[in-house]
Amino acid sequence: MPKNKVYIFDTTLRDGEQVPGCKLNTKEKIEIALALEELGVDIIEAGFPISSPGDFKSVSEIGSVIKNAVICGLSRAVQKDIEVAAEALKTAKRRRIHTGIGTSDFHIRSKFNSTREDILQRAAQCVKWARNFTDDVEFYAEDAGRTDNEYLARVVEAVIAAGATTVNIPDTTGYCLPHQYGEKIAYLINNVPNIDKAVISCHCHNDLGLATANSIAGAMNGARQIECTINGLGERAGNTSLEEVVMVIQQHQTLGFYTDIKTQQLNPLSRLVSDTMRMPVQPNKAIVGANAFSHSSGIHQDGFLKDAQTYEIINPEQVGADGSKIVLTARSGRSALAHRFHKLGFMFNRNDIDVLYDQFLKVADRKKEVEDEDLKELANQYQAATV
Repeated sequence: MPKNKVYIFDTTLRDGEQVPGCKLNTKEKIEIALALEELGVDIIEAGFPISSPGDFKSVSEIGSVIKNAVICGLSRAVQKDIEVAAEALKTAKRRRIHTGIGTSDFHIRSKFNSTREDILQRAAQCVKWARNFTDDVEFYAEDAGRTDNEYLARVVEAVIAAGATTVNIPDTTGYCLPHQYGEKIAYLINNVPNIDKAVISCHCHNDLGLATANSIAGAMNGARQIECTINGLGERAGNTSLEEVVMVIQQHQTLGFYTDIKTQQLNPLSRLVSDTMRMPVQPNKAIVGANAFSHSSGIHQDGFLKDAQTYEIINPEQVGADGSKIVLTARSGRSALAHRFHKLGFMFNRNDIDVLYDQFLKVADRKKEVEDEDLKELANQYQAATV
């Protein structure tokens, strides 16, 4: 396994589908799964097989059509869950069972009415059950973000000894600050004797808007798998955004990491997921939002027109976006106005633009955005008046 590769584990079809209103049928799931494989995702979490007959069928059918990516099925630390997941995954060329249990005192006491020792034993046992069906087993320590590090290290050591090949350290509630999450990963690297026998995975939620930052902090401290979703879909405020972590890694070469993601497909896949799940993407969403490469401030427009890198650190073509946009509003300046007139075929000089700009502002104050038709009307009126 390359030490500097970060494996991308996509859970759009499992955690992303848990968003109210985003339920998918099997045909829709297969379409997105095929697109995820084409994108270059390493592991596709296809569903939670025991949750419903429909999810079982989807996991099974996805497994039969995916050729390269690992297909993963979720389960609780329950023997029946694991057996059903294994049955659903029989069709997959490469299969993984993702099983686990809550490890924070909040979960141990309130959710399970149990003890740390009992949970430790149940954690190891569920991995042993899963290893009866596949040698690719991932264990999740739910609410690891709020789990005592010393106890978490004991759990991780035990599940690796039981056969886990990936250990997932979820910040289930999105509580951690980036330095806290990074330190948690570093603590496991330094205090779990057999940690070299497993890949550490980050699964961060976005309740405080820190999912991407926490995932990158995890990778910087030794994690080599990031669990994420297209458009950041997921429970409550969502999961780590796939497009964000991938582009952070690509833009910051000094991190020394890489992924196998074909970034030019990010925007098309974002639109496919948004349309299929009937969940709009917020316009100012990083990388894939409609306004991610739009400029409306006059100062920004002037700088951008002189050199795109003044205000854009990513070329829109890198991520399959339609291109940069100069949006004309009452905040726009003369440079942007001249640029748009030029694109429309009007070769006005600086004096012309000074006169036209005053007329433009009157239109802009009435409308949120000045369209090409408005500019053509202004230009034709100006030319008629100056003949």
